[in-house]
Amino acid sequence: MLNHKNKIIASTLAATVAMFTPSFATPDPKNMPEMTLYKDPNCGCCTAHADYLKENGFKVTMIDHPNIVEIKQQYGTLRGASCHTIVMDGYVIEGHVPVASIKKLWAEQPDIKGIALPGMPYNSPGMGPEKKGSLKIMQINNDTSITQVFNIE
Repeated sequence: MLNHKNKIIASTLAATVAMFTPSFATPDPKNMPEMTLYKDPNCGCCTAHADYLKENGFKVTMIDHPNIVEIKQQYGTLRGASCHTIVMDGYVIEGHVPVASIKKLWAEQPDIKGIALPGMPYNSPGMGPEKKGSLKIMQINNDTSITQVFNIE
């Protein structure tokens, strides 16, 4: 059991550690770079994902591209392919990635190419009702390999 003196020391130590521990505050999308979303001209779910991002405060420009595979090859997302590719200030975001993962990517700014939600899961933003904890957001490494989970949404 801690006595009064030890409680003060423990409290001071905790405050000191907190001061020097980096914190990754959730960034405000309004202060984040604009996104460019490349999509097939006829894809409605890509537009729905862009609308979801805009509703959450992101600045999104959509570009219809006649050969979306070419975009995925250019940005290195083909191994984790979904229906659209987003470019945001040097990072790529492939597919229907939830905003929490995009904010995490921007807050932490890891040395990776980007993140991906491969395929088109029904319960992802823009594809149907989102089911928390069911989506595996994958990390796209700089060599374009996908070897680990970035986080689970």
